[in-house]
Amino acid sequence: MEYFYRDIHYIKKFDLEYLKHKSYLMSRNILSLLLVMLVLGVSAQSTSPRYWILLKDKPTENYDYREHLSPEAIKKRELMNISLEQYSDIPLNENYLNSIDGKGIKIQNQSKWLNGVSATLTSEQKAWLQKQDFVKELVLISTPYKTLTKRSSKITGLSDGKRYSTAISQMEATLMEEAGLTAEGIIIGVIDAGFYGLSKNKNLKHLLKEEKILGSKDFVDTEREDLFNDMATYSDDHGTQVVEHIAGIKVKGPQFGFAVDASFYLARSEKGDTETRAEEDYWIRAMEWMDSLGVRIINTSLGYAMGFDDPKQNYELKDMNGKTAIISKAAQIASEDKGLLLIVSAGNEGNDAKWQIVSAPADAKGVLSVGATGPGGLKAGYSSIGPDFLPYLKPNVACYSLMGTSFSAPVITGFAACLFQYKPAATGIEIKEIIEKSGHLYPFGNNYLGYGVPKTSTALNLLEGKDAINSIERKNALSKNEVIIKMASKSVEDAVIFHKRKQFYVNQQVLMKPTGSKYKIKKPNGTTQSTFICGDRVIEIVW
Repeated sequence: MEYFYRDIHYIKKFDLEYLKHKSYLMSRNILSLLLVMLVLGVSAQSTSPRYWILLKDKPTENYDYREHLSPEAIKKRELMNISLEQYSDIPLNENYLNSIDGKGIKIQNQSKWLNGVSATLTSEQKAWLQKQDFVKELVLISTPYKTLTKRSSKITGLSDGKRYSTAISQMEATLMEEAGLTAEGIIIGVIDAGFYGLSKNKNLKHLLKEEKILGSKDFVDTEREDLFNDMATYSDDHGTQVVEHIAGIKVKGPQFGFAVDASFYLARSEKGDTETRAEEDYWIRAMEWMDSLGVRIINTSLGYAMGFDDPKQNYELKDMNGKTAIISKAAQIASEDKGLLLIVSAGNEGNDAKWQIVSAPADAKGVLSVGATGPGGLKAGYSSIGPDFLPYLKPNVACYSLMGTSFSAPVITGFAACLFQYKPAATGIEIKEIIEKSGHLYPFGNNYLGYGVPKTSTALNLLEGKDAINSIERKNALSKNEVIIKMASKSVEDAVIFHKRKQFYVNQQVLMKPTGSKYKIKKPNGTTQSTFICGDRVIEIVW
């Protein structure tokens, strides 16, 4: 699901800070929707159940990686010292595919990594497959459900998108610029809802002029070739805005994306007028395509949890464990085996009492999940939190965004691309760890902001092999119920406090005003630790 659309859908649930931008949302997306509805045809359709058909094995004899990996992908793996021969890269067994085709089953997508194909199946076809020795498992993707289908059309005259500078300033953009890091030579993949308007976007014209868009592909409508000028659904410009936050630069104004010299492959996996698990299928296919082309980082501001057209497809909270959703399984393969860094929006369900937690694939251990802060440093109300049943921290980091985690994740993606430029031999996991350690809350992270806002100064020290300078103070409370923190002078800043019921899990966040030069912090019931943040000063209080 594309998060920006969901921001609009759930807008009444969001904080006041977010609602201040309602007029922008209306002009940017609701107007788009109304225009599309005026010119696009609408029809009802239903489908058979769709499944992943996971296969038993692969033919390993005579496999030559040079026939299946691009020169760019080979170069990338050699650089990172990653195995060139991996079982997950071997093509599927043609005999199995022919058998499936022979039963009149139309294969829709293939995944070498998962060793499977997706297809809609009649009950007879399903029963036949379940009896075949070469079939390991059938995994339901989506069930029949009535949806809306819209025809493509050309629409012009929509605005370019909002410019951000606060987030990269927060992350010490000037230091990145002084180091000469602009993501030159790094290939980024963006998997999103569409890239309508990109060719006319003034903030991205440098990418087109310098031929930095290396390729684009629509995995939803494989016959569609022009992703920039044809609008398929009302949310087709969402990916364009994401690219802006990775690499956008305003002519005669400040830049608002770190990776202004990166190159891109773009893929559409989101069908904006429907919500089904089939979109996970498209996403996996897009990711494998990008890996084969030498992409180093993939940004996706998409997530799958609830809100499907057919409620039966909705996940349960317990499913966000990094192991249940097939999209999360594929994301983990990308992180562990392929050296890719996947940067994923944490989600915008923070204010939804029925959900609140991160969505798939943000729940996968290996991906870098990104939350959002407001201007004061608190978690933005909409930003999804990490569940307490995971054995690892989610989200991993966060940065400023008023318009959803869709636009905090791309900022971190640009940041990561610059780090890859500095250390091209690094794997995705290595860069992920550096970004976490550069967070302003590290090592005292929490399930609201992860390890906090990454800092360029710390990240560059880590890349140079130096230890991160940990300026976080640790304070044992002398009183069981109250701590007084004194500042060097009278403070005019509000302090942000995260009260935690255990090491990572927040039960309350507070914005506190000082009394003169002091902050008086009282322990809420059930609190074991509290993180105090005021400007550059961070104190971990142990009660």
